[in-house]
Amino acid sequence: MSAVEDRLAELGLTLPEVVPPLAAYQPAVRSGAYVFTAGQLPLVDGKLPVTGKVGAEVTAEEAAGLARTCALNALAAVKSVVGDLDRVARVVKVVGFVASASDFTGQPGVVNGASELLVEVLGDKGVHARSAVGVAVLPLDAPVEVEIQVEVAGE
Repeated sequence: MSAVEDRLAELGLTLPEVVPPLAAYQPAVRSGAYVFTAGQLPLVDGKLPVTGKVGAEVTAEEAAGLARTCALNALAAVKSVVGDLDRVARVVKVVGFVASASDFTGQPGVVNGASELLVEVLGDKGVHARSAVGVAVLPLDAPVEVEIQVEVAGE
């Protein structure tokens, strides 16, 4: 097991299987020294634990937890391309999409769920640039979706 997966275990987390694509795309693609993930939904065992808009049917706290799940799914997608998460030199960028009620403005706090998980797991390598965007609706009525870009060491 890699050091990153040991750290996940210390946090009581396990890397899930890669979420299969819902349409015509790959979960992650490598280009040179970088891996770009597709947007990851908070699917657990192939299902969304909750659906709806943040600020209406879903609380910001619930959505932040879902964003953590999205980040974990993104790490699984990265591993599927590079083979070992210890090869991640750093997370470069995180983009989080939050399906938001019309008056909800807490998107940064929701996406912090993903950002904080990446730092907890990868330490300084998990510190990244980020965008947190409110949207009207996401696939399958998911409350949140996260994509990441990572640099691979030694490339």
